[in-house]
Amino acid sequence: MKDFLKYVLATITGIIVLGLIMGIFFVISLVGLAASSASTVPVEKNSVFTFMLSGQVDERVQEDFVAQLSGQVSENMGLDDIVTSIKKAKENEDIKGIYIEAGLFSVDAPATAHAIREALLDFKKSGKWIIAYGDSYTQTEYYICSVADKIYMNPQGMVDWHGLAANPYFLKDFLAKFGVKYQLCKVGKYKSAPEMMTADKMSEPNREQVTAYMTGIWKVMLKDVSDSRKIPVDSLNAYADRFVALAEQSDLVKMKLVDKLMYTDEVKGEIKKLLKIDADEDINQLSLSDMINVKGVKEKGDEIAVYYAYGDIVDSETESLIQQEHSIVANTVCKDLEKLANDDDVKAVVLRVNSPGGSAYASEQIWHAVQMLKAKKPVVVSMGGYAASGGYYISCGANYIYSEPTTVTGSIGIFGMFLDASGLLTEKLGVKFDEVKTNKHAAFGTMARPFNEEEIALLDQYIGRGYELFRKRVADGRKLSVDAVEEIAQGRVWLGNDALGIKLVDAIGSMDDAVKKAAQLAKLSEYKTKGYPEPTDWFTQLLDMTSKSSYLDEQMRATLGEYYEPFRYVKNINKQNAIQARLPYFITIK
Repeated sequence: MKDFLKYVLATITGIIVLGLIMGIFFVISLVGLAASSASTVPVEKNSVFTFMLSGQVDERVQEDFVAQLSGQVSENMGLDDIVTSIKKAKENEDIKGIYIEAGLFSVDAPATAHAIREALLDFKKSGKWIIAYGDSYTQTEYYICSVADKIYMNPQGMVDWHGLAANPYFLKDFLAKFGVKYQLCKVGKYKSAPEMMTADKMSEPNREQVTAYMTGIWKVMLKDVSDSRKIPVDSLNAYADRFVALAEQSDLVKMKLVDKLMYTDEVKGEIKKLLKIDADEDINQLSLSDMINVKGVKEKGDEIAVYYAYGDIVDSETESLIQQEHSIVANTVCKDLEKLANDDDVKAVVLRVNSPGGSAYASEQIWHAVQMLKAKKPVVVSMGGYAASGGYYISCGANYIYSEPTTVTGSIGIFGMFLDASGLLTEKLGVKFDEVKTNKHAAFGTMARPFNEEEIALLDQYIGRGYELFRKRVADGRKLSVDAVEEIAQGRVWLGNDALGIKLVDAIGSMDDAVKKAAQLAKLSEYKTKGYPEPTDWFTQLLDMTSKSSYLDEQMRATLGEYYEPFRYVKNINKQNAIQARLPYFITIK
């Protein structure tokens, strides 16, 4: 018995000691991660910023310490980090150029690619060089890399230059096989978001608007590439029609799409020549993660807050957690904007919007918060890839609005889409219902049957009032008559360049342009910027282990590709607010 107790105590002691040792190592790892993320990276003389076009670019990326501890390293990049890093490279005299290497790369919208390209163009104003290399170039990668002084490609590579195409999905007939359908109430003949669930092809108004904004995006891409590569637009269109992705590699040089065919090691030699170093010397390289931690030019003066509002607009944090995507949570955003309004150190606010919209109710709440903020200090909107429907709703009341030329905006309209699974329950599964009620509409919304004509009429009235309110918000914010807004509303989607002519936006410009305008409106001679919401520190992330992690969602996106969005939508559709002000759920442009 004594030996038994002795062994048990020894085992317990061993477990406790092992736990303490593991705990110490865990804490050391945390401290190491925190220290590495906070440390400033030194820049050696004659350095190169090596920008790897690989992974998914989102509006903003939060560093996930919990995921890093478990070995789950995200490949996502933040547009804010990319643009800031390019700006730092321009300002740092020890960085002589940028080397871009094309890989597996995707962006959330054409405007994101345009913003990166514009930042690279601004970098070239410093007189420094940009070199691009790729085993192969996707169309988006080539569009970005076309800004380079020299474009090199692997001798067996390709340039995928083919034009744009949209492939919307339609699930009506698929759902009908299960006895499921959706009843629709909407305002706006161009409001095409519900078509995926209620139609089997594009409506003519939708085809009209999609054709218009895709043609507009392609024109911008053609002009930008033409200006940089000195290739006529007609030639670029001809190359697209010939599907040059399958062309002989030497022909791509003749077409001036690339400058030279070479292997990776040969590119290193070209860069060493530009750096004026010997062939056997190493190149001092800085990655994007390094550049994020490189010290930039110190800003001074009054603060301009840059508040990032990106993703679907939802009513609550619960809905955001269910979607497993970054969202614009109405009650959180309203509280944040109220704090900025009451912060005397903040003299102006730039609201960075990248959203296809979402809940109409949530959009109205954020609009109100923007008005309360605007009453105390200037508010300037900077539109990203999307600022449409609910995304435009929360933007329209600002003092001034900047858009990218290829931002998808407008879409002033509202719809309600209501699931009718009664066919599945009664016809497919054999469930029977009966009914007892005290009042005429006591069973409104029952799953036993679809809405009847009178109930649909009530819903139409409700959604019509929502549309009239949305339209009035736009009219008041843009200083237009309601009739003038109606002419450009009806759910019509507009490209940034076109939105300028119809007064939905004030100017075409970047985030930097929006910050400068905010400083002008606030009458600031010197200013500094600060991003909001502030990143969650590693300790808070550790305590909040139940918070959503985007890692698994990123893997699903990478695995499913263009099928990711319909999968995510079908999974979450019944958990969203039924009354929506948003774009089509997914149109893949490729």
